[in-house]
Amino acid sequence: MLTFSKLKKAFSPIPPCSCTFRRPPNNSLRSFSAASDLQGLRFCIWVALKFETFTDEPYYLVSDILARNNWHSIYWEALELLNKKDILLTSDSVRALVRSYSYAGHTNKAIEAFGRMRELGIIPDAHMYNTILRDVLRKQLFELALALYNTMVKCNVVLDEYAYNMLIDGFCKSGNIKGAREMVDEMQKANLAPNALSYTSVLYGLCQVKKNMDEAYKWFNAMKEDGFLPDVVSCNVLLNGYCQVGRLDEAVSFVWSMKRDGFSLNRNGYCSLINGFFRARRYSEAHAWYTRMFKEGIVPDVVTYGIMIRGLSDEGRVGEAVRMLDEMTQIGLTPDAHCYNAIIKGLCDIGLLNRAQSLRLEISQENVYTHTIIIGEMCKRGMIDEAQELFHRIKKLELGFVPSVVTFNTLISGLCKAHKLKEAILLCYTMETGRTYSLFLSGPDLHKKLQQMCEAGQFLDAYELLTLINSRVKPDIITYNILINACCRAREIQRAFHLFEELKKIGLSPDCVTYGTLIKGLYIVNKEEEASIFFNRMQEDGYEPTLEVYRTLMTWLCKKSKVLLAFKLYLKYLKSLPSRDNDSISALEEYLSGEKLEQVIRGLVELDLKARDFKLDPYTILLIGFCQVEKVDEALIIFSVLDEFNIKINATSCVHLIKGLCKKSRLSDAGKIFLYSLDKGFMLRPKICNHLFEHLLDSEDCKELAVDLIGRADVVRANFCALLFRMIVITS
Repeated sequence: MLTFSKLKKAFSPIPPCSCTFRRPPNNSLRSFSAASDLQGLRFCIWVALKFETFTDEPYYLVSDILARNNWHSIYWEALELLNKKDILLTSDSVRALVRSYSYAGHTNKAIEAFGRMRELGIIPDAHMYNTILRDVLRKQLFELALALYNTMVKCNVVLDEYAYNMLIDGFCKSGNIKGAREMVDEMQKANLAPNALSYTSVLYGLCQVKKNMDEAYKWFNAMKEDGFLPDVVSCNVLLNGYCQVGRLDEAVSFVWSMKRDGFSLNRNGYCSLINGFFRARRYSEAHAWYTRMFKEGIVPDVVTYGIMIRGLSDEGRVGEAVRMLDEMTQIGLTPDAHCYNAIIKGLCDIGLLNRAQSLRLEISQENVYTHTIIIGEMCKRGMIDEAQELFHRIKKLELGFVPSVVTFNTLISGLCKAHKLKEAILLCYTMETGRTYSLFLSGPDLHKKLQQMCEAGQFLDAYELLTLINSRVKPDIITYNILINACCRAREIQRAFHLFEELKKIGLSPDCVTYGTLIKGLYIVNKEEEASIFFNRMQEDGYEPTLEVYRTLMTWLCKKSKVLLAFKLYLKYLKSLPSRDNDSISALEEYLSGEKLEQVIRGLVELDLKARDFKLDPYTILLIGFCQVEKVDEALIIFSVLDEFNIKINATSCVHLIKGLCKKSRLSDAGKIFLYSLDKGFMLRPKICNHLFEHLLDSEDCKELAVDLIGRADVVRANFCALLFRMIVITS
């Protein structure tokens, strides 16, 4: 057998960088001329072999040369020829080719070359697996990465720190935090110490994927305890996590702790805060942080401008957003599609569809989201035919891109609102061509299939299968929630439950919205007992009911005059929250049993404000519930306590209170609620205003009050003459 040293001696006079190689037209070694044949073949042999001095520098040079000249097939033919001559080939010989394919963006070719190593009698080493893992994870094919890892373990390939960190990052991005932590443990068992990158990857997964900030903060502190001082990257990950979940006060506190630890807030950090405050509709604070960024000398980039433009548009300040777009171009920044889309959405939100359509034409590279916004606005306006026409243009690739699941969901929602339920369901079924891939290959079955293919060396087949599955536009849980909600509203509860079973068959998991929608649907068709059973099933299935679910139950209990039961249910919900003290809630339950409503409401408000998690909806439901059972004194207690804490009651509560008080002939109190609604700027409808003034004018003691209130109520002045005339006729 020809050895490395003999080949090196034979070919060393021809260094690779001095070779002049003219690529033949058909990429075949046989077509070489006699002169170029020898040069090209000697070059390919040299790069195909791993010499004792084959260090990283020439290795990267080989990959670069192959990629730039597209000599891949020639290089593979050289390897095959060397193999026939019984020349020993190494894993790095193919790795140069694989890396070259990767640089050229041909991941499928890279994996094909990796899979064909067996034909040359080459066993992939750890470096080769790392190269393939990097490509697979870059394509977000996490299931295939896991199968490759298992293959490495079975083949006794020793993983290095780089491989472990790639896998940890992949697990985290796919939402498998448990798998990532197990990988950290495996890393330690292999006598490899996790580094800052390992910890930051897990931190990212907890913040961005799981949205579990309490666990993320514990992990952040664990980094310190294990001797890894957080850097500005890990700090920004945690900061952005707080902002994403709306825990902005904690985010600001964390900023000050960062500064105490010697970290300065960089542009990414400022972007997280500004975006977070805009999303929470705390506009003044968002603008304050933007101003502070300028004072710190940090220049905004395209991302920063995009956040500001989107925030201004959401705030309704579309004109300022447009001026900011102009400002970008003046300072040399090119607005991307995200900037334009934000303004287009802002224009649609204020009803300027035509201007939005015109601005769409200015985007150099339109994307599917741009047209999804337009489709959504058309659906809102009832222009369902136009929305369908635009959708079909996208689907036929007339516009150069394909509809996303969001596009499908937008049109499906529009069809449901237009009472075209059958068309919406049909569109859902046509989302995915080749549904069998999702139906029969999902979850454990998919993992098993991929593992079998990898063990059989069918790496390219595994890659193509997973790519095919992931490239499908598949219905997601939002799609099914839209359809289930439409079925429930149409009182087609059996069809709603059919969709519920179907989504589980294709590998989707129902969420709290799914359960809550079905519970509400059961109440709509007066199946209260089934709703209660399904509520218990939700908890048995491991889904903690959200406030939305409890709101549904409370609303229907109140409609059935079971207000006290609704109140107890709300207290049960509060006990499920980690931010509430269960002992305090239990004490309030005792007060409620003792009919001490004022103490209960005041205690609840104090607990909510202390936890910085006040929600008006439960109080509104209970207030309206008491009005419906004609217990206006209890309703007034809720109103008075909330007003005492400067919490603004909504217009709906005021309307129910006015009706309830009028029914009890407590017209003076009804007038006070009316004045409260005017002071708060509520636009009460003429119907409720007329209802109040009819009662006031019918009462001998309240006519003067009616006249006083008329001066405050523009909305009823037009009807006052008619009411007064009616009163005169009745009294005469």
